Amino acid sequence: MSLALTVSNIRKSYSGKPVLEDVSLSFDRNAVYVLTGPNGSGKSTFLRICGLIEDADSGEIVYTSEGGMLKHDIRLKRRITLVLPRIGLFNTTVFKNAAYGLNIRGSKGADAARRVDEVLAFVGLAHKKDQSALTISSGERQRLGIARALVIEPEILFLDEPTASIDEKNSAIVEDIILDLKAGGRTTVIMTTHDKDQAGRLADSWLTMHAGKLIPHP
Repeated sequence: MSLALTVSNIRKSYSGKPVLEDVSLSFDRNAVYVLTGPNGSGKSTFLRICGLIEDADSGEIVYTSEGGMLKHDIRLKRRITLVLPRIGLFNTTVFKNAAYGLNIRGSKGADAARRVDEVLAFVGLAHKKDQSALTISSGERQRLGIARALVIEPEILFLDEPTASIDEKNSAIVEDIILDLKAGGRTTVIMTTHDKDQAGRLADSWLTMHAGKLIPHP
């Protein structure tokens, strides 16, 4: 893989309560890493810190590419992305929502439109491209959020509870999307879930958050 992530001795507390304590791990291959653990165990906080959305109190988040360490600048942030459980959508079409990441990068025209069509087909929403994004179901919203992330072709994709509060049909579609990404071999997926059966189906590496630390699942 061209982009690797190493987390070293990460600590994070809120109001004096430790959430993450000396978390260290390397994500150094194109694979699906699944984090499980109870509510409040620090899974979402860990993703936000790795995704450079939130700062750790101490420790290091190191991204490397081709053997060199990368600055935490806009160029790196454009190579990673985080999808949250509740997707915020714009009051416009499904297509224009999916195109957002390309638009803010100045990528427009036929090539950009083709890329948007590809990701909408990939997540099973091509038939709804002209529909208002505010009228689609919660499961379809989650898939649209993933499409909006994938349109920029991230090298590391963080998914926070990607099937939370959606129906069984859409959950199965999201799982298939993740498996297809794994088969493609170009994207590292780091995700959280409460569903241990799902973790077993998807994980190349299954980790459990316990007492603020990440431990391999037995």
